[in-house]
Amino acid sequence: MNFLCITNELKGVDFIRTIKEEGHNVYLVTAEKERHKAWPWESIEESYYMPSDDGRLWDIQTLVQGCAHIYKTHGVDRIIALDDYDVSKAALLREEFRVDGMGQTTARHFFDKLAMRVQARSHGIPIPDFSSLFHDDDIKAFMQRCEAPWLVKPRMDAGALGIRKLYSEEDFWKWNAENYERRHKFLIENFRPGTVYHVDSISDDYKISFTRASKYLQPPFEVAHGGGLFRSQTIDLTDPEHAELTDLNLKVMKAYGMNFGASHSEFIRSDEGLVLLETSARVGGAHLADMVEKASGINLWREWAKLEVAKLTGKKYKIPTMSKDNAGIVVTLSSAEYPDYSRYEAPQICWHLQKPHHVGLIVRDKSASVISQLLEEYTGRIRADYATSVPLVE
Repeated sequence: MNFLCITNELKGVDFIRTIKEEGHNVYLVTAEKERHKAWPWESIEESYYMPSDDGRLWDIQTLVQGCAHIYKTHGVDRIIALDDYDVSKAALLREEFRVDGMGQTTARHFFDKLAMRVQARSHGIPIPDFSSLFHDDDIKAFMQRCEAPWLVKPRMDAGALGIRKLYSEEDFWKWNAENYERRHKFLIENFRPGTVYHVDSISDDYKISFTRASKYLQPPFEVAHGGGLFRSQTIDLTDPEHAELTDLNLKVMKAYGMNFGASHSEFIRSDEGLVLLETSARVGGAHLADMVEKASGINLWREWAKLEVAKLTGKKYKIPTMSKDNAGIVVTLSSAEYPDYSRYEAPQICWHLQKPHHVGLIVRDKSASVISQLLEEYTGRIRADYATSVPLVE
């Protein structure tokens, strides 16, 4: 079988390798700037490159025409988006070439933040109060009923990119003047501080085969906009909070039409209780999948690939038995090109980030409290030894 993998940057190496190990072919479409990255070339039949200034924004007609040429020679059985920015592209290609999988309407629930909120509201899933930015009267009504601060969010961008925090109506109308011709591409949302969580899952036949809930120790928005170290920690499987998060995540997947595949969802607990922030139809980034694997023994990329193969070949998919450890991760930019990890000697350290001018590690232990203590210790040490930051480019 032939798998066409779409990604704007180096992602999904284990997914690609697993497809090849299962006896199938991978054809890769990525950005021109990714041509010389460390792809698993031994597992890729052919690669194709899209011209783009920033790697993410592709000319869709060029993409469709290029994929038509791939079809003429090879045929395609599955189209896979390996990154958030590619979910919409893959959905459009499935519609164009009539390939099974998530179409454009369902895919909107996983990449369009406004579609996420509208769908959640219609299914009784708790979400922060929000408004589209289509109609002035709707915006004014939102600001009257919802006290500032607010977040203006791009509907299509991933993570914290492009989010603006506003503290008054004056702030909004100033932002509106700057973005008037493209404001329909944004939404406005109630902002309340709280603990942010992520739930990483594998779904099969509208059921959850695997899930693990974790919490950020500093919200990603604060890390991106205010500096700090990116940190997350798994929630112990016996903690009632884990069950609460996984139950709500299941409701989200059912409401959004997730038949099968990987997902990464984020929730926040504030004064209003536990509410959905956003979800996505892909494996979580920022090495969170590595943290989940260290805690559970489940490689989300590999299992997603095996699930896709099973669905395509008519076989039964079964998730492996998972371990019940806990894990935590800390990652940040480094002032040194190659940090010296030999100084970090705790036996629980099971992974080091190997990337120039970055520093990071994962710790694993049975005890969630031990993980918390280790993260606190090594966050302080990394901050003193290597941590640096650069302004967020939007």
